[in-house]
Amino acid sequence: MESEKKQRCQTALYEEEVLARSKGFANSQGYGGMEEDNLNHNEDDSQDPQALEILRQLRDKQLLIVNRNSRNGLVGGPFDLDCKRVLPVGALSLTSPVSGEERRQAYLIRRQWIRLTLQITTDNPAPVQRAQKILNQFDGFFDAETIAQLPDEAFALLVGVLPHTITKVRNTADGYSLGG
Repeated sequence: MESEKKQRCQTALYEEEVLARSKGFANSQGYGGMEEDNLNHNEDDSQDPQALEILRQLRDKQLLIVNRNSRNGLVGGPFDLDCKRVLPVGALSLTSPVSGEERRQAYLIRRQWIRLTLQITTDNPAPVQRAQKILNQFDGFFDAETIAQLPDEAFALLVGVLPHTITKVRNTADGYSLGG
């Protein structure tokens, strides 16, 4: 019981830290990480042109799916309207769904990712365990170089841990090892 209280406190403190730094990443839970007043400050040179274009499409309420050849998933539409920043991962290729079946499949995959993230957070009460699990999940989809380029803050937001927890797990010799 005490560890649950500490965990909630740690997550709440981290959310405040993220808001204070005016930094956020798009993800399946819709964490924006920025207050409305800071909206115009996020479209600076720190985001690459691809990320800015995706952000524009999200704000225009476009429904997009990750290209079939790149493992399908859904972004946009009514789900990501509050998105403040985008972090493309790997060789991202987005398309618009043409058929109702494409939309249905994309919704199902997005729902699976949401359930997986929820399962990681509920089944692993210790922050280090959650960090390990989310890194392992990404390891199944992306190569070591791609994962190494992703900021600790992005992984931390996905599973409600502090960025230094992700760093710790990445740097632990017997913890997270890419490709194994």
